[in-house]
Amino acid sequence: MFETLKHVGDAFGLAGEFYSYDVITMGNINSTFKVTYILENKALKSYLFQKVNTNVFKNPVEIMENIDRVTSHIRSKFPSQLSLHFYHTGDGKNYYVSEKDYFWRVSNFVDSVAYNVTEDLVVIASTGEAFGRFQMQLADFDGSTLHETIKDFHNTKLRLDKLFEDAGIDPVNRAESVAEELAYIASVRDTASKLSIMFENGDLPVRVTHNDTKANNVLFDKITKRPLLVIDLDTVMPGMPMYDFGDAVRFIASTAEEDEPDLNKVYFDTGKFRAFAKGFLGQVKDSLTKKELDNMVLGAFSITVELAARFLDDYITGDKYFKINYPQHNLVRARCQLKLAKDIMRKADELKWIVRTTLSE
Repeated sequence: MFETLKHVGDAFGLAGEFYSYDVITMGNINSTFKVTYILENKALKSYLFQKVNTNVFKNPVEIMENIDRVTSHIRSKFPSQLSLHFYHTGDGKNYYVSEKDYFWRVSNFVDSVAYNVTEDLVVIASTGEAFGRFQMQLADFDGSTLHETIKDFHNTKLRLDKLFEDAGIDPVNRAESVAEELAYIASVRDTASKLSIMFENGDLPVRVTHNDTKANNVLFDKITKRPLLVIDLDTVMPGMPMYDFGDAVRFIASTAEEDEPDLNKVYFDTGKFRAFAKGFLGQVKDSLTKKELDNMVLGAFSITVELAARFLDDYITGDKYFKINYPQHNLVRARCQLKLAKDIMRKADELKWIVRTTLSE
């Protein structure tokens, strides 16, 4: 691996002499390494090398084109702020394909800490601030000019249409056993699909969205716990900020894991929602439209139903997409998300009040 990484570094023309590398274990898709060089003044400089998993990311060149445009835009607007930067090869590409067709990229290494799960409301608010700042920094960027690297990724209407189509076909004879879950999704189908229909009809702006707004995609200062920057831009593409907001609170404000089998443990924590909303909305309230801001809670409900439908669809069709650890794993996941969606809907008036009061602060 030493020689491979050295070869990659040479392709990007990195200054200094290759010194050492460490394997980064966080993340389960790409292979990531911290690579350190010795500069002429004997100082050490580290970079982040990644071998992109092209079995998962089928369009890596389009992904890197999106990343290059988005990160360049942020750096040009906010040159004094710490930002994510991907290095370029001699021919101007921000990626390198090795002789074995391995797809490599190199970015700046940021000494920091990330949190997979946290109960700290300060950290939760800071996570919201980081994702809100990312949205605000790109508010004047025309999201429609980016590649849609995963077509209809958050098209809730199409996801639900597919669920009911597959349930009608019932390829492995499981639809009857999930009649209750299908009935609930049918009852909220129009509500959950509303935003995706508005987006499709052009009633909402096309924004740049992150599409993977989990807490561990924010890097924090090790001492102050202040947010430094947002990472993992592989799913950056055109979309709706309500879904970035919604997916974040769906995950961070849940009182249980996504596959908790005991539904009595699954609730939507309004305190965590309030903390995230304060951080996120404080950054975007002057750059998003009133229609977008008014639909943040609907975004949380819609994307939670969407994810439940994806889990349920995978269960109905024989568990072909999501990795499972036991036969009913996808069904457990679907039920967990449906419980969360029901609690979001039950608390919708309170959550909308939190959004309104946060925006007025």
